[in-house]
Amino acid sequence: MSIKTFFNSIKEGISGIKRHPFVTLASITTILLMLIILSIFFVFSANARVIMKKLGQQPPIEVYMRLDVTEDQLAQTEQLIHEDTRVIDCLRRSPEENYNNFKTNLGDSQSILDEFDYNMYLPYTFSVRISDPSYADDVVARLQTLPGVHKVSTESRVMDVLEKAGNYVNIGTAAMSILLFVIALFIISTMVRISVYSRANEIEIMKFVGATNAYIRLPYVIEGAIIGFISAVCAWAITVVAYKALYSTVMANVDPTSFYAILPTRAIVWYVLALALITGILIGGIGSGISVRKYIKV
Repeated sequence: MSIKTFFNSIKEGISGIKRHPFVTLASITTILLMLIILSIFFVFSANARVIMKKLGQQPPIEVYMRLDVTEDQLAQTEQLIHEDTRVIDCLRRSPEENYNNFKTNLGDSQSILDEFDYNMYLPYTFSVRISDPSYADDVVARLQTLPGVHKVSTESRVMDVLEKAGNYVNIGTAAMSILLFVIALFIISTMVRISVYSRANEIEIMKFVGATNAYIRLPYVIEGAIIGFISAVCAWAITVVAYKALYSTVMANVDPTSFYAILPTRAIVWYVLALALITGILIGGIGSGISVRKYIKV
């Protein structure tokens, strides 16, 4: 196909949009609503994944050293823990620090530990946080082999639940995206079919004079893609404005570093735009291409 033919198809596609303004408006509205729903679900799932990841990093893995551990073993173990790329934080506590934490947790009853010899009974410990709950088993197995380690404790049930919850969110996001795409594709193809039907005789004549299927179909595909593009930009703008308002309300009394803080607008704005543009253009283009197929088979 020549460049002249391609640009002529673009011109015809734009003319098709102007020729049927009500059908165009209905198509834009249909895709717009679908893209808004898809964008809302994407924003929700993105925040859910981030929160699940933060919660997955929260339950620390506790490493208890032997009571007779040497300073060299402590230093070596700490270095080896930090070398693990799956570890995002490692806090070393001395017997005295652990003793003071125990006393603080006892509150008014902390006086019962006044005569307690913590150097004899309490070990050095490391509180380790990892980047993903799915790494827990492997990290624990490695920690147990480090020098001077007595035992390693972790909230395995919490880790398992968080890992499964994260997988469910990912699966739900993919399934809902596919479902919305198929629904929108069906609706837009139905809407475009009205426009194509009104030009069935014209298409038939073009076929008889030798026009190829691609030449006939391309203007409709471009028309659908333009409609999808317009819908995507509008859906993106509406979603961003609504999310900004939601963020201001939800985060009014929440620390941005909190585990329950939602993503700032700037963190998702371009992802939403990319999602809306790609989905909108594909839905418009593919839906139009599907609609015109039966009419070019003369």
